[in-house]
Amino acid sequence: MGAGHAHPLYLEHGSRVHRAPAEVKLVCLVVFVFAVVATGREMFWPYLCFALILVVVWRLGNVPLRWIAPRMLIEAPFVVLAVLLPFTEGGERLSVAGLSLSVAGLYAAWGIVIKGTLGVAASLTFAATTPARELPRALGRLGVPATITPVIVMMLRYIDVLSAEIRRQHIARLARGDSPRMAHQAGAIAKGVGSLFLRSYERGERVHLAMMSRGFTGTIPEMAPVTTSVRATRRQWVIVLTPAATAVAVAVTAWGVR
Repeated sequence: MGAGHAHPLYLEHGSRVHRAPAEVKLVCLVVFVFAVVATGREMFWPYLCFALILVVVWRLGNVPLRWIAPRMLIEAPFVVLAVLLPFTEGGERLSVAGLSLSVAGLYAAWGIVIKGTLGVAASLTFAATTPARELPRALGRLGVPATITPVIVMMLRYIDVLSAEIRRQHIARLARGDSPRMAHQAGAIAKGVGSLFLRSYERGERVHLAMMSRGFTGTIPEMAPVTTSVRATRRQWVIVLTPAATAVAVAVTAWGVR
């Protein structure tokens, strides 16, 4: 299942970042995100350092900014939430262009936007440089229970299937004269969401029955390319974790000079 599936977020390149072991890149991603989240929102220079770390990784991995930028729109709902915080939070206030804004709300909005942006950018970097077929091996080598790995892999696989189903429903509505952007079509959109849920549930049952009929026991069987691949060396761990270690050093320094 996972061996032949190419995720749409994956960029085919032969860079050093692409060739790095997936399990090490996954650890690097998690540590980097934790370092960003742990950094105080009252400071600004650490986030510039985090952004520079990502830019360096993009250069090494041949990931263009024009590819990253449009996919960052996934965080748009959180940005909308952040914009409202300076108006709704209490405490000390200041006047900007005739608007009364909460200082605590401004810091909270800044923290949500910058941490969310860096987290999404780092996740996109991992997705762009790591084939989906390597994820089961990476999770297994990191000690993730064998019962959880298939759930994660199937989720990644069928997010793409559901996205394609949503696109087909959208095209079908347009072909029948629907105007999805008009408020009076809210009922039709709600019915479409319900239909998508039912189709997804039924598809899941069919896929599960098909897998059980083919001898699926709850764990993904080991494949030859996976079992014979070489584990990450100590040198690879040190080199690939350098961005995460740098991020941790920045976060610790930020707390020390706070």
